[in-house]
Amino acid sequence: MPDTVPTHAGPFALGTFRHDSGPFPGLVTGTRVRDLSDQVPSVRALVEAWDHWLPRLGTLRDGTWHDLAGLEVLAPVEPGQILQSGANYRKHVVDLVAAEKESVHGATPEEARADAERMMDERIRGGVPYVFLGSARAMCGPYDDIVLPELGEQHDWELELALVIGKSGRNIPADEAMSYVAGYTICNDLTTRDRLYRPDLKAIGTDWFTAKNADTFLPTGPFLVPAPFVGDPDDLRITLRHNGVVRQDESTKDMIFDIPRLIAYVSTTTTLRPGDLLLTGSPAGNGAHWGVFLKPGDVVEAEITGLGHQRNTVRSHA
Repeated sequence: MPDTVPTHAGPFALGTFRHDSGPFPGLVTGTRVRDLSDQVPSVRALVEAWDHWLPRLGTLRDGTWHDLAGLEVLAPVEPGQILQSGANYRKHVVDLVAAEKESVHGATPEEARADAERMMDERIRGGVPYVFLGSARAMCGPYDDIVLPELGEQHDWELELALVIGKSGRNIPADEAMSYVAGYTICNDLTTRDRLYRPDLKAIGTDWFTAKNADTFLPTGPFLVPAPFVGDPDDLRITLRHNGVVRQDESTKDMIFDIPRLIAYVSTTTTLRPGDLLLTGSPAGNGAHWGVFLKPGDVVEAEITGLGHQRNTVRSHA
């Protein structure tokens, strides 16, 4: 645990914790955690019966309680699949497109930005999200060390709001999509930028597996906060500090495709099931923007309104 115990919106949150007798699902109320292993084997099992458990969780009083500060905080839920949205914050994508137009096509800064903003407006009106799969093996806890892989130099951060699916669905209409959200958590979707493109297979494009799925490259948690407690998910603040310097600080209202459109889009391809994670994209302020990347000894601190905070120290694979 960090020096400051994480807080959560609403009367309670859920998480997975470890003490001397091993990991257990827990009900978090402020600074105390009720061991739920006498009720369910995991947080995933809770989410699989979400309509049954959500109204009952706040009434649990008896049982074994622990101080949150004395527990190891693990990733809150084990997902069946991890769906990750790319290029989903307007300012972030405009910055990237404008930089390319300047460096590659020789446009002036004013021309480049105007063209990029027009492109994004057209994408909002008629485009669709860009989504790919991540590996659950990349997940780690919100206070675990980030271990840099042996290959690559440009290890970058991407702080994201993630939603946890609460019931199964396929071809979900956008106007019904929010009823499929059990709650929210924090994910930092790390990327090794110089491993993103394969020079030996340029026609294939990006190598998401290699660039994004190293062990510990998806710090997740600390909590699953039920959706009714979070408020408007389109108006949450996403903030990341790298060695104490604010690098990302943006509202989720800058999303190009909001949560209902993301759910509707991915559910045309895959059946969503309880416990699945859907990451909603990263706002502007990645290391590539600043020309700064993660090195051993760095500290990354991250928070999203009402969902708690993360603190990860970076170390070498060696």
